[in-house]
Amino acid sequence: MIASNIIVGFFVVSVISSLMVGFIRSKTLIRWLTIFYTFIHLSFTGFCWVHLGETGLDYFTFDHLGVLLLSVLSVLTVTTVFHGFIYVKNDPPRQYAIYHAALIALVTAMSGAYLANGMTTVWIFVEATTLAVAALIYHDRTPVALEATWKYVFVCSVGIALAYLGILFLGFTVHDVRLLHLSFTSITEIAKLANPLYLKIAFVFVLVGYSTKMGLFPMHTVTVDAHTVAPPPISAFISTTLMNVGFLAIFRIYALFSATTILSFMNHVLILTGFLSLLVSAGYMLKAKHNKRMLAYSSLENMGIVAIALGIGGIGYYAAILHIVLHSFTKAGLFYQMGQSYRVMGTYQLDESGNYMNLYPAGATALLVGLLCITAIPPSGMFISELYLLRAMVTGHYFVYLVIFSLLLCFVLYALLTRVLHIVYSQPRKLPDHSMERVNPWQTVSQYLLFSLVIFICFVQPAAFRELIETIISTLPK
Repeated sequence: MIASNIIVGFFVVSVISSLMVGFIRSKTLIRWLTIFYTFIHLSFTGFCWVHLGETGLDYFTFDHLGVLLLSVLSVLTVTTVFHGFIYVKNDPPRQYAIYHAALIALVTAMSGAYLANGMTTVWIFVEATTLAVAALIYHDRTPVALEATWKYVFVCSVGIALAYLGILFLGFTVHDVRLLHLSFTSITEIAKLANPLYLKIAFVFVLVGYSTKMGLFPMHTVTVDAHTVAPPPISAFISTTLMNVGFLAIFRIYALFSATTILSFMNHVLILTGFLSLLVSAGYMLKAKHNKRMLAYSSLENMGIVAIALGIGGIGYYAAILHIVLHSFTKAGLFYQMGQSYRVMGTYQLDESGNYMNLYPAGATALLVGLLCITAIPPSGMFISELYLLRAMVTGHYFVYLVIFSLLLCFVLYALLTRVLHIVYSQPRKLPDHSMERVNPWQTVSQYLLFSLVIFICFVQPAAFRELIETIISTLPK
């Protein structure tokens, strides 16, 4: 009963906050309301930890994976709100209000998607994230932003419809109407009764559909375009917490179907999708000329790694969960830093970027630390997750996969190193036409904190953290 009341209270406060912020024109009041909402979200996350495992309103369950990703969202909400205040400080009041109203709506929708215990509920909240993100992508009101917004809305809507169609397809095979409300529990019962062919079709639909959110091949283009044109704080969200929504939806169906005869089929599909994502990301990163687009393809690469880890299984399950958490903190910090580099250098174009270490040493150092973290070079915690994945490949005798994986990572590493080192140390090939400004070093502290957390995990994985991940994967095949 308490859980239900808190959930109702959280969503009511969230909706009221979003509406109030959207209609208010006082920037000071908008800032305070946004800070108030951030505090409410942190408190709600704390409540979920205290009541781990409980169900509220019959539609939401505080399960371990959902609450873990909700915690990542809470942390990044604080940093995203902070950097958002800086990014939109000179915007007109109406544009300022729409930005923060949409941001609150997005955080609320992602929170609901994390905790939802049924496909119908997940679908509703994922579609809500599409609408909220659309308003944020179009924030700068440019023709490119408009094109990316319409593309994002269309492709994501089609993808979500495909995902839901896959689950509905299973419903046609069941004659017991009590199983058709599509909670995850009922899907387990449906999977036991359904023809394996139907299960395979359903899984492919779900994977392709929610790849629009997770950013996997072949639906990755929409997220890449969104990263490129959205405000940097929003790019950080799209590339981390929103991708986690897609991962969560795919993971839940994978876990439910893993006890059936199609486990091997799902693993092969995930591995194929993961390697294609790695291949595409490596190819496009090698010719990337836009700094934010480079990071967008890096997100595609990392989601490919997560898909491969999930498909390999064994300790790969642990690697997938650990990797997606650490990627969230690392990539968010890099996008925040890319926003600061734009203010200092006046451009996102690689050829116009350079000499960053002399222009802004604090930001350049943060960019280098972020580079170490995202490329899984020790002391990055992502080194541990990728090491676990390599170990899973060796244990499972996937030696061909190991060779291909290592080669593709070499291309990605080369692409990122050459481009980031050019930004930090080399002189610009062309002078930018845009204005430049100074950035106060204290604005970079949040990035150092996020990267420090990722580095800490390389040396110490607290027992509670390990047990949490092991609990999440405990139902999966050994």
